[in-house]
Amino acid sequence: MGITRDSRHKRAASGARRAHYRKKRKFELGRQPAMTKLDSSKRIHEVRTRGGNTKYRAIRLDTGNFAWGSEHVTRKTRLIQVRYNASNNELLRTQTLVKSCVVDVDATPFRQWYEAHYAQPAFRGGKLAEESADKKQSNHVKRILDERKKDAKIDPILEQQFKAGRLLAIITSRPGQSGRADGYILEGKELDFYHRKLQARKTKHAA
Repeated sequence: MGITRDSRHKRAASGARRAHYRKKRKFELGRQPAMTKLDSSKRIHEVRTRGGNTKYRAIRLDTGNFAWGSEHVTRKTRLIQVRYNASNNELLRTQTLVKSCVVDVDATPFRQWYEAHYAQPAFRGGKLAEESADKKQSNHVKRILDERKKDAKIDPILEQQFKAGRLLAIITSRPGQSGRADGYILEGKELDFYHRKLQARKTKHAA
């Protein structure tokens, strides 16, 4: 039997069983899940779909474009690890990439941007690269940087993550449909929520 996305096999709202008046249709078909794995050997399959359109089925991925919302900046970065999946712990164990899963991404591209933009380290005790520290600047550039520094505030949890070299992010694309693992860096209340979840999980497994 083929995979189908119809709803005729479901009971009606009243609980009544619906009558079978037709067979399956091509436009109701479904396909096997992609189960995209986090792996450095990138592999994407092209799938021909109805109407001659194309889907891109990511089989293995390890990079994506992630947005840092509060700073209005996006960078391509490396995925390190799947950290949390609300729907299924099995997907966490197998390091499967799906929409809305929480992942660790490499903080380096964002840290480099922050240090270049604000001319100060991304976390306390950090040091700027020697090139940027020794670079000569005009008074105009210095004034711009001084203005920027007034608004250069980072969430304490985000600061800890910068120190560790990995940021918590969430995937918003569908790797099995678009062949990409793009998303955004977690911040604010959303970051607090997932940070608590991960801490609770850590203490549970430690006990």
